[in-house]
Amino acid sequence: MSKKIREDLEEMKKKLSLYADRGRIINSEEVRAEPIIAVKPDKSKIKPLKKIKSYDGQFLAVDCSTRTLKRANNWGIYLLRIASAMVKGHHVDWAYEETIRTTIGNVRTRHLFLEDARRELESEMACDVVRKLTKDDYILLDGSAFFGGYQKFRVSLYEKCEREGIRLVTVSKRSPTLCDEMGRDFIAAAHLLSVDPMWVYHPIRKANKDEHLYGDVCVAKLCDSSPRIFRCDMMEYLLVHYEPQEILSPLTFLAEDPRCLGYIIPLWLAHDFSTPSDSKLLDYHDRVEETLANAGLLDVVRIEEFSCNFPDELHGVKRAYEREEWSDYV
Repeated sequence: MSKKIREDLEEMKKKLSLYADRGRIINSEEVRAEPIIAVKPDKSKIKPLKKIKSYDGQFLAVDCSTRTLKRANNWGIYLLRIASAMVKGHHVDWAYEETIRTTIGNVRTRHLFLEDARRELESEMACDVVRKLTKDDYILLDGSAFFGGYQKFRVSLYEKCEREGIRLVTVSKRSPTLCDEMGRDFIAAAHLLSVDPMWVYHPIRKANKDEHLYGDVCVAKLCDSSPRIFRCDMMEYLLVHYEPQEILSPLTFLAEDPRCLGYIIPLWLAHDFSTPSDSKLLDYHDRVEETLANAGLLDVVRIEEFSCNFPDELHGVKRAYEREEWSDYV
């Protein structure tokens, strides 16, 4: 067991001991969600992307997965695994780190806590690996271009990339906040207007650092043989020197891997590397229970689990980590 995991388990023990003694604070604190962007699609903003076969540079992608180890109505214990994938040509280097986080609060509170933890850990790993990159290499992050503050990437990463001339782009797996003027899916509306096999719609919204938006919001279709279209936010400092097509065209040859046709393979690899094995999840689950038992907390914790997990048992789920979708299961 690593030193970091031992420290995490000690922190878990302290938090749950305090919860068992004093309960939790009940409040109605609200944290602003990512704002809805509703605009009427404009065909003139759709530009063709040039398909390229190679790029003489490196692509670093970072992603973080979250799995629930134990949870009840008022607390949760989670494994977060952060992974990076560095791709140059056909060569791939990867690394990962793991941490256990414990949080007290209702479902909404825990969801927000985990979102912020993911952004913090992804930013830290990217900042650590950016020293291996050179000018015009890429950093690809899963999400949108919000930096600075709760649930956002860290500004220090943005500043490092700007100083070194690194091409920082965020790519969202899904974009429910992008709507047309009628409240319908913006990506689908833009697709109906496009005539090119690969294209970029830029901008949907310009960068505005006062609102923590550090990049222009756009959507792009990176593969002619896939219907997949993704939100791709390009940092403000890049657009001073390059056209949007120049920034995104190098990503087209990364979007042709049959494992994730239409999606960018370094991000797919980072997501895949961030997935812990079932045996590791079971090992961490047992270590958590052992720590709680030694602290005299396991019986209390289990009673609260039983009051929360009956619907899971009806669906054949015996342990919390057997559920894949943590975002709806915190």
